[in-house]
Amino acid sequence: MGRFVRTLTITYDLDIGFWEMPLFRGAVIRAMGAMADVLFHNHTDSDRLRYAYPLIQYKRIGNKASIVAIDQGADVVGQFASCGCNMLQIGQREVSCNVLRIQPCRVLVQLWESLLHYRLCRWMPLNDKNYAIYCKLETPIERKNMLESILRGNLLAMLKGMGVWLDGNLVVKINYLSEPFLLQYKGVRLMAFNVDFESNLSIPTHLGVGRHVSVGFGTIMQCRENQTGARVDEEKNEL
Repeated sequence: MGRFVRTLTITYDLDIGFWEMPLFRGAVIRAMGAMADVLFHNHTDSDRLRYAYPLIQYKRIGNKASIVAIDQGADVVGQFASCGCNMLQIGQREVSCNVLRIQPCRVLVQLWESLLHYRLCRWMPLNDKNYAIYCKLETPIERKNMLESILRGNLLAMLKGMGVWLDGNLVVKINYLSEPFLLQYKGVRLMAFNVDFESNLSIPTHLGVGRHVSVGFGTIMQCRENQTGARVDEEKNEL
């Protein structure tokens, strides 16, 4: 079945380190104050978490601070510009933050007959429960199979959060899996991977899957043009 998904990518003239992404998110939310829509921070008025896929995600694209907004997120992301604050406090430094470029996009998210190629950066697939299972697996093939299953689940969760329902079988094949590496988030060191994979699903570029996608982890990029007519972003800069 599938449907068209709207994305709006706003890139700012602010050089930023990946480790600063939670600080960038916090700075944007503080600058907006009470006018910030729930989609900016995923907390309700009663300070409870909004347990749904983040429709506003904070990214580092080509070393620049960026915001990727999806569907309803794209409808409200302009609130940040309208707050009139272009000075942000990123940790210990006060910086200017002006729009460098705005990239609207509309992508038909559905299943295709051919496989599309993607790169997945700083993907965090493991929680406490499945980390213990992963560590007990003895062979690389077993671990790869487990991670393919988790990635498929991550993609289905993303689709559910965007209101996309499939009418066929979602195929996910990992072609390259980096050695696991540790990244720190909120003082906790977590295992991450870089992955090249194929899927029969068309995915808007720069969307996140897995854990902590709101601050740039698990970001998907399309690798090359394909024969389905699905849009391919030509952004060459690394995340």
